[in-house]
Amino acid sequence: MSRKNSKETLYSVLILLPSIILVAIFVYGFIGNTIYSSMTDWKGMSATPVKNFIGLDNYKSLFTSFMNKGFRQDLVNTVFYTVFLLAGTLIVGLLLAILLDRPIKHEGIYRTIFLYPMSLSFIVSGTVWRWLLAPSGGLNAIPTWFGKNQGTFQWISSKKQIWSFNWQNVLQVLSVLVALLFVVFLISAIASQDKKGIKKNIIVIAALLVFAFLIEPLFPAGLSDEEMHGFNLATLGILFAGTWQYSGYAMALYLAGLRGLSGSIKESAKLDGANEFVYYWKIAIPNLKPITMSAVVIMAHISLKMFDLIYAMAGTDNEFTGHPSVRMYTTTFRANKLALGSAMAVILFLFAAMFIIPYMVHSHKERVQ
Repeated sequence: MSRKNSKETLYSVLILLPSIILVAIFVYGFIGNTIYSSMTDWKGMSATPVKNFIGLDNYKSLFTSFMNKGFRQDLVNTVFYTVFLLAGTLIVGLLLAILLDRPIKHEGIYRTIFLYPMSLSFIVSGTVWRWLLAPSGGLNAIPTWFGKNQGTFQWISSKKQIWSFNWQNVLQVLSVLVALLFVVFLISAIASQDKKGIKKNIIVIAALLVFAFLIEPLFPAGLSDEEMHGFNLATLGILFAGTWQYSGYAMALYLAGLRGLSGSIKESAKLDGANEFVYYWKIAIPNLKPITMSAVVIMAHISLKMFDLIYAMAGTDNEFTGHPSVRMYTTTFRANKLALGSAMAVILFLFAAMFIIPYMVHSHKERVQ
């Protein structure tokens, strides 16, 4: 290496070093401290906090203790929040992008209108949606405009639950679903004679089996009573508000992807007799796969940070719209159970990692190729 190149390398390292040190301390250092705190009995704020190491007891309590039954429902709510927010924002955003991709007048105005909700904070939009979904007015009052009786649906306070399942069976159900999913991928890799795919799926299945063995103590078969959890209809109001706010963002991503497709592709499709529907369904949408992957990661990440929206719409004491972030706040700063709150934070961190890490690995492989 020449003297000039070595100097440039040294300068580059010196420029990046402060940022690396700050990130190491204030990001990864704090994450590590939170993980450690979650395995202690830390309670209450004090100048000299007492932390005694207790291992995974806090996690066992969250997944098995009767006192933390609400947290388990919050986890179930999180799954539904993620699935339906992803489906809603991606479908609505794609439809809006397709509409704007066609030649229409005043496109800029429509694009601004669709993007406007994203510029609002969750607190502002949550307050407005709380008024709209009030039991005695808002959307429930619309039937009175046509001489009908006022609606009675409780958008954010309904106590009705559907799709219920027994928490005692959650580990077995998840294990079967994951195993079936990867068996399908493995069969597909074998059928296509993809040796790398076969090896990758075997490694993944082995890792999942090891992971299931490690977390099995957190799901003992010994819950005293049947514990049912499911989809609370009170979360519909939260889902509508979240979908309304971020569909415009998904639309912007998809519209950029559609505009990035070569015009010759569309012209060729028309010459082959493809109509608008066939073009978008068979050609355009499959080419938007990278955009969809990015949108899925971003929206999944947002679904894990819905504290402010739920706080503004339903408050912190509404058990039917619960979310781990809200319960983490009340457990940590109201009940002063800092170790238990740290355990909830770590679980949310792992949820986020489930989406972000595979995406980063996939993106890195694409850049290398």
